[in-house]
Amino acid sequence: MAGRLRVFFPLLFGLCWCNSVERKIYIPLNKTAPCVRLMNATHQIGCQSSMNGDTGVIHVAEKEQDLKWVLEDGLTPPYMVVLDGELFTREVMEKLKMTSRVAGVAVSKRQPSKGFSPDSTCPNDGFGVYSNTYGPQYAHCNSTVWNPQGNGLSFEDFKFPIFLLQDENETRVIKQCYQEHNIPLSGSIPQYPLCAMQLFSHMHAVTDTVTCMRRNSLQTSFNINPEEVCDALTDWNIWSTLKPVNISDILHPDNKVIFVAARLDSRSFFWDVAPGAESTVSGFVTLLAAAEALRKVLNDQQTLLKNVMFVFFQGEAFDYIGSSRMVYDMENGKFPIGLENIDAFLELNQVALRKNSILWMHTDPVSQKNSSSVQEQVKTLVDALNNASQNSNVTLKEASSTQALPPSSFQRFLQARNIPGVVLTDHQSAFQNRYFHSIYDTGENIISNYPEGISPEEAQNLLNDTAQSLADVATVLARAVYQLAGDANLSTSTIQADAATVSKLLYGFLMKLNNSWFQSIIPAEKSIILDNDPPHYYIAVDNKINPSRVVQYVLANLTGAVFNFTQEGCQKRQNEDKDQYDYYWVQGSLDENSTTRTPFCVRTTTRITKALSPAFELREWGSTKYSTWTESRWKEIRARIFLVASHELEVITLVVGIAILVTSLLVTYFINSKADILFASTCEPGAVAY
Repeated sequence: MAGRLRVFFPLLFGLCWCNSVERKIYIPLNKTAPCVRLMNATHQIGCQSSMNGDTGVIHVAEKEQDLKWVLEDGLTPPYMVVLDGELFTREVMEKLKMTSRVAGVAVSKRQPSKGFSPDSTCPNDGFGVYSNTYGPQYAHCNSTVWNPQGNGLSFEDFKFPIFLLQDENETRVIKQCYQEHNIPLSGSIPQYPLCAMQLFSHMHAVTDTVTCMRRNSLQTSFNINPEEVCDALTDWNIWSTLKPVNISDILHPDNKVIFVAARLDSRSFFWDVAPGAESTVSGFVTLLAAAEALRKVLNDQQTLLKNVMFVFFQGEAFDYIGSSRMVYDMENGKFPIGLENIDAFLELNQVALRKNSILWMHTDPVSQKNSSSVQEQVKTLVDALNNASQNSNVTLKEASSTQALPPSSFQRFLQARNIPGVVLTDHQSAFQNRYFHSIYDTGENIISNYPEGISPEEAQNLLNDTAQSLADVATVLARAVYQLAGDANLSTSTIQADAATVSKLLYGFLMKLNNSWFQSIIPAEKSIILDNDPPHYYIAVDNKINPSRVVQYVLANLTGAVFNFTQEGCQKRQNEDKDQYDYYWVQGSLDENSTTRTPFCVRTTTRITKALSPAFELREWGSTKYSTWTESRWKEIRARIFLVASHELEVITLVVGIAILVTSLLVTYFINSKADILFASTCEPGAVAY
């Protein structure tokens, strides 16, 4: 045992010493987000580093003239360019992409004042309803440029790593290191050691989805421990109905359903940083509030002639993953509600940035032109919305009858069937949102900052202008849906969305998922999905912090019914009623002045279905009909800064090290060969007594 300890302690000391040396040499950057590689049927986009990371001397560029040093004048390439947010444009990135003098880019989080959107000017182009055979005059956004800020950066392929610096303190450390070591004084060459940065983001997948999925198949077929190189983008669609639907059966075609939809996801240039305040949260929060308003007036009496379905689609930012999957399941009898059951389709898009309280109604000109019955049904929809907006704070206007639908989930349903529908937005044509699908579409984009010093409880109950505005939209939507569902026994004036609920929703989904309300309405074993940081809405591949699952429990709470069951009784009812209802045993609120909770049982019609593109179920990885987006796998994502010596000093160090090694080998050989002489004993062996 003592011998083992004598071996262990030197090893432990050496390990600790190595870690200590590493900490002295490197400063890790812990608050960063990488640009990763994504692939579709035809090509790859995104970024990656070399196998062992890429290293370069730091150069801070705060104005465009600073790039001249990187591109031409600097004598110590390659460079790691620290870009100011204002310089993160397509023109600048194209310049950096065309030179071999750049090892990577780090972007500060400073918000560009003129707007920024790395998506295209025509989001999801080629996967909507408009094509060469259906409204060719509207295909490829010929008639309307929806996202004029779009620069298409998200669809470029970069051969070097690009990281987002999320922490201002870390950005300051980088700039301080740069100022102390890298700035040339009086025009002279900066002296070594220089401040350098190393970025690790090597991606395993290359080329396109067809290639990476084929490699995955080979790995799983011939390898006991397969290492897949990419994953299909996937998550969950969430849906609920006012009247229960038997999920083990198919609804009869005569049973009509009003679809009310919103999207759950967003995206940006950087992995898993997609705040989506206006592009995503504004729509689904409004839909949640409308669902609550309808449930309150119905009070479980279920007097509607038509059912109402609330649906939240995932993956819509990547060529309509969620909506195309639901349409596919409906067409193939894998969903309890069919396309023929859809009586009308209402969709909430971006609705928070209304000018003069105006909300725009968008309809499809092609289906109305081709079918007089669809035209009449659309008119009924528009009339219902207009009636619902009477005596409200919302002014509804129709977009031009010759204008195409904006990018929306409804387009995927129109591809399959002529369905009357309306898409509600805060813009008539071009987006009001100047930060569409970017890291800057944060809560501050749609809501004023919460007062400093305010507690979380006060913040989530603070009634702000945005909450009231979205509650007004939810009220109009709920009243219109109620009218369309056919109940003439109740005046729609009694339907009112709760602005206090909207305030809580905005705080939770924009600022902090881990709040007291959300804690009270989810099962204890699912509490891991709550996080203290502002949530992001990038479609998850393997994401424990998943806001879409929080939406599931919120929807269940707002539209479900509470029963006085024990936990065992709640589980028993789940087994008995599983075809029509789901039951959740949720944590409940904290008891007053206590750390204990009073859990309760919620019965709900809320369900989840897979939001995975049909292309992967059909194994049609080169499909042009369905989304084929995959995300590359990687082993490590990290960034660090350190001081780097000159190339000459590195060569001298290497040569001296080799010389010392050779010398030590020669000395060791000489000593070993002469050991019998050098270590011979001069004493005669004496008698040994035992």
